[in-house]
Order: sequence, then C-alpha cells, then structure tokens
Amino acid sequence: MSNLKVTITDDKGRECPIENIRTFQKHLQLFHKTGVSIHDENGHYFTVDDSFRQKVDDLVSGLPG
Repeated sequence: MSNLKVTITDDKGRECPIENIRTFQKHLQLFHKTGVSIHDENGHYFTVDDSFRQKVDDLVSGLPG
C-alpha cells in the first residue's frame, strides 16, 4: 500500500479513497486554486474552498519525506 493513499470524507459524509494525495493536491492547485468550486472524484463530490485546500495541504505536509 502506498504511503500517499488517504481517505477523505466527501460532501455527503461518505469516505473516498485518494490513491495519491500529492497528485490530488496538484490538481486542486491547477484547477481549483481560488474561490469555491466542486470537485468530482469518482462520484464523490467535494466543495473546494480555502478550508478544504488547507485540509489537503495539511495532509500532504504530514507525509514523510
């Protein structure tokens, strides 16, 4: 199992596995950099706002290496 895999909760309270949180973070930086938008991850929907971006950044900063 990859140490980059995490599980986050979507807008409906369902757990969504993210295979590579760094790749997910890069996608947010490219396509959801500012404002509020919706991200679809395999049928899981996330409201992307400053709080959500910070949550993902915190997950990445907590990774080893």
